[in-house]
Amino acid sequence: MTRAEQAVAEARLWLGTPYRHQASTRGAGADCLGLLRGVWRALYGAEPVDIAPYTADWSEASGREELLQAASRLLRAPGARLAIGDVLVFRMRNRGVAKHLGLVSQAGPFPRFIHAYSGHGVVEVALTAPWQRRIAARFAFP
Repeated sequence: MTRAEQAVAEARLWLGTPYRHQASTRGAGADCLGLLRGVWRALYGAEPVDIAPYTADWSEASGREELLQAASRLLRAPGARLAIGDVLVFRMRNRGVAKHLGLVSQAGPFPRFIHAYSGHGVVEVALTAPWQRRIAARFAFP
């Protein structure tokens, strides 16, 4: 099994985990970053950096792209095409900072992704055109 397939298999174990801001425990609670942190721990063990507490509106006031900067230090740039296991970073508002993450679980003509979403928990959903328009960057696990 490739690293990308392992990441998706691990993320699927988190499906149904309730949404909890700043949490990263399968079955108990996770936010979008917490889901990816849990997948990282399953693939590699200890997380490479401590995650400082963050607010739900992190970086909006400052306009700093903290999530994009952190992702670019920890993850690698992917190939040219959307692929299973890619980490997607989203802007939730036009001209807003990137502040949401998901993991591609199916590529091809009907892509899907797994993410922790407020009010829904960890879910696997279609990567529809509205979601695709919000993609700010794409990365892959090393």
